[in-house]
Amino acid sequence: MVEQFLAKIESKKALIGIVGLGYVGLPLVREFTRGGMRVLGFDVDPRKVSALAAGKSYIEHIPSSTIGEMLAGGRFESTTDFSRLKAPDCIIICVPTPLTKQREPDMRYIEQTTQAAARTLRKGQLIVLESTTYPGTTREVMLPVLEAGGLKAGKDFFLAFSPEREDPGRKDYSTKTIPKVVGGYDKDSLAAAVATYKTAIDTVVPVSSCEAAEASKILENTYRCVNIALVNELKTLFDRMGIDVWEVIRAASTKPFGFTPFYPGPGLGGHCIPIDPFYLSWKARQYGMTTRFIELAGEVNVAMPRYVVQRTMEKLNDKAKALKGAKVLILGLAYKKDVDDMRESPSLELIELFRHMGSKVDYNDPHIPVVPPTREFPQFAGMKSVPLTAANLKKYDVAVISTDHTKYDYDLIVASSKLVVDSRNATRNVKKGREKIVKA
Repeated sequence: MVEQFLAKIESKKALIGIVGLGYVGLPLVREFTRGGMRVLGFDVDPRKVSALAAGKSYIEHIPSSTIGEMLAGGRFESTTDFSRLKAPDCIIICVPTPLTKQREPDMRYIEQTTQAAARTLRKGQLIVLESTTYPGTTREVMLPVLEAGGLKAGKDFFLAFSPEREDPGRKDYSTKTIPKVVGGYDKDSLAAAVATYKTAIDTVVPVSSCEAAEASKILENTYRCVNIALVNELKTLFDRMGIDVWEVIRAASTKPFGFTPFYPGPGLGGHCIPIDPFYLSWKARQYGMTTRFIELAGEVNVAMPRYVVQRTMEKLNDKAKALKGAKVLILGLAYKKDVDDMRESPSLELIELFRHMGSKVDYNDPHIPVVPPTREFPQFAGMKSVPLTAANLKKYDVAVISTDHTKYDYDLIVASSKLVVDSRNATRNVKKGREKIVKA
């Protein structure tokens, strides 16, 4: 069976199905179509499907011209009809894996997509999960659902896991050039998955199992989470000591070995780093272990938005101004600079916290003119970015820099603001008005 699958891939006659056309799925569509493959995309949001059919992009770093390129020659089509999952030879699942309010894995999107695939599963299909999750998900959650209809993995269909490694807005690496880790349920599943990704990705890295691939992604993100927590904690300590943590990091970075710089901020954002370590901690409890190091790092990072609010309140108090009733402008809604991605952005938490304290809060973000609906903060949907002008800045009691977008004129921001709380060291090159800047 695997020989037939590989022949279809090699001849470019296979149809690739991608479920979830967001920040992970849409770049994959781009690379598979550029690799000469036909792609059928699936999404539950009809607005995305309509936009793609019209050749319009809804992700800033993927221009509409790229969508037109994908549509050319009928190589790409998108749909909300999940009964068509029978058609693709390979189904790649790129759906969200959020946390519940209790910080436990919310597997409903993986489960729902797996159930949809199971209803149309046919012999010879390859199912690949890309959503970041805990080790064991592919085998423990997906496999029983897919085999419930009588077909068996490794015999009748192929099953694999390949973690996404997207970093929106990055210039030095792309979906095509970032090495792709792949783990298969068995050797034939691995061979099928490796061959599929080789049509679109420059370097494919096979590992021994789905679990090894799942764990590799968790390790990558936990590594970053723990190190960011370390510098976040040092930031709060050095603030008390009157030491600039960014200067310290810059000095330590001059060592040519043994040190990798990580930087503090107002909290963790993006879909992976704020979430994935909690997945691993949850899974560890099933094995009678407590991952204290990881959980402590999570606690430190989760506390950062409150720290920013506390620093803001202290500095407003120095000016005989209460936080309650203060006018606060959040600068930057995206979770990182120069993108329109606001998944798990700490800026949303900051708005909620400031409002809870009685502040009047607005935001500006040149990449996000209107707040879209989000799972955690649906009440913010429809908020509009206010113009960033000198006259506007003067209306606020404090401007809080949450995202250090390159488009911002920091000299203007400092010159026109009464108080600037900088959580990203974005104002480091500003010369005038430094007495108004507070690091947080």
